[in-house]
Parts: sequence; structure tokens; C-alpha cells
Amino acid sequence: MSAKGPGTVERADAATNRHLGGPISTEPRINERIRVPEVRLVGPNGEQVGIVSIGDALKLAQEADLDLVEVAATARPPVCKLMDYGKFKYESAMKAREARRNQAHTIIKEIKLRPKIDPHDYETKKGHVVRFLKAGDKVKVTIMFRGREQSRPELGFRLLQRLAEDVTELGFVESQPKQDGRNMIMVIGPHKKKAEAKAERAAARARPAGSEHAEAAGPELEHAESEQSD
Repeated sequence: MSAKGPGTVERADAATNRHLGGPISTEPRINERIRVPEVRLVGPNGEQVGIVSIGDALKLAQEADLDLVEVAATARPPVCKLMDYGKFKYESAMKAREARRNQAHTIIKEIKLRPKIDPHDYETKKGHVVRFLKAGDKVKVTIMFRGREQSRPELGFRLLQRLAEDVTELGFVESQPKQDGRNMIMVIGPHKKKAEAKAERAAARARPAGSEHAEAAGPELEHAESEQSD
């Protein structure tokens, strides 16, 4: 029996890769890499040219100083389009980068309450919920029961209902109150998406100082001027 050295393993791996077709590419085939007898050709402005031979399609691409790009490889025949592939890749990358930059992830904030919370503490906690919802974040509200309070789950349920009603203009109950061990949990989702809330805050910061007061005083000034003219 002959020994198998490292070179034998490498040759076997190479043969396996050839058999499997090599690594999968996410890039479309372009120009001479498109090896089919004919294609369904689409012009640079989206116009339908029709089914042409691959030679004629490459010739048209060369004459227009464009690339022949395969956009639907599984079609029969494959669909190819005339385009500036370098410009297309650049614009696609810029759009993807802009989308990632503008993407805002919803964050789940948490507020903890006691079933017998006093009015002042309740208003403080509600203020936090309002602030979170205005920012476009979800709020997980947890009622913590201790000792004998565990035998009165209705107290927590009513408190959660009250909070949901108090912030109904800003959010909605996404997850109804449910018991979780010694706690009762409810999730409130914002009406506005994170991106919308972010855009509104940016617009508010960009608004000139005193503009709101000027707008509010506008009708009063007009009324005063009309009285003087009379």
C-alpha cells in the first residue's frame, strides 16, 4: 500500500472543487463570460431588442461602448442588458451605503413599576414611556409583584391598562399583559417608526430659534394691526 502525502490531499481537494464547480460567485456574468448561443437583449433604456446571437449582442455592446450584463441567468434564453457596469456597481454601492446609514434599529426600553405605585412616581414613569415612544422605541413595561401582591394580579393588569390608555396617542399595545413568574409584562410599540422620529428631531433642531413663538404670535399681531387701522 502506498503512502499518501500532502500533495495527494491537495490534488484531491482541487479535483473536488472542480467537480463542485468551484466557489459560487454573486457577480453577474458580463461580456465574454456569457457563454450561451443567444440571449434576450434589453437596451440601455429598457427597450426590448429581442432574441439575438451572443456575437451580435457583444457587437452592439462594443459599438455603444457599454457592457453586456446577464440580468436573468435562469431565463431561456438568458436575459442580458446593455449598461455601464462599472457605473451600475458604483451607484448600487452608494445606495446600499445610504440605506445602511439611514437605517434605524428599534430599541426596546424597559420600565419597571410596582402594583401600588404612588401618583408622583407613576407620572415620572409615564414620562419616561412618553419620551421613549416619541423617539420611536418600543417599551417593555414590567409590573413587579412582591409577597402578598402576587395574589392580586388584577392590580397590575389595571395599572398596565391605565398606562396604555394614557399613551395611546403615541403608542399601541403590541404584546398584551401576561404573567411571567412574579412579574407581569406588556410591550408598547410606537406609532412612529424610528427613522421618522429621528427625522422629526433633526428638523426641530434645524428650525430657527423663536420661530414657534413667532408663528404663535402671528395671528395676535395681525389682530392688533387691524384694530389700529380701524
